[in-house]
Amino acid sequence: MWEYKKFEALTHDEIFQIFKLRIDTFVVEQQCFYPDIDERDLTCIHYFNKEDGKIAAYARIMVDEQTAKLGRVIVNPQFRGRGLARTLIQNGLDYIKDNYPDKNISLSAQAHLKDFYSSFNLSPASDIYFVDLIPHIDMARKPYALDTQLEG
Repeated sequence: MWEYKKFEALTHDEIFQIFKLRIDTFVVEQQCFYPDIDERDLTCIHYFNKEDGKIAAYARIMVDEQTAKLGRVIVNPQFRGRGLARTLIQNGLDYIKDNYPDKNISLSAQAHLKDFYSSFNLSPASDIYFVDLIPHIDMARKPYALDTQLEG
């Protein structure tokens, strides 16, 4: 079951699992030596799927005046290869569509995943740039509200 929570609604166990998964993935596995835990964790929406009490997939949604941004997209290594990444992104986009239809959508993707994110109607919005020696590209989409206006 997918859960969407603000920081203060997370249990201690969920906070621990989320931060451990992010550090294990981004800092250890991908060797990105930056402070993964940041102030945005206090204000964003954390969404995740649990299987047998373990967080299987996780991302966060940060919202400002113009944009809803997906970030820290992770599938737990124990649950990879089962299509969870696709479900994770689709659920995040559906949440944005339902709750923030007037916001532009963006994310910073590892460049080798450009086609994956393009399959969700996200388009490249930058040249390739490097974060800790890993090539990235910004991906973006117009607000969902514009889809309805164009259809009507």
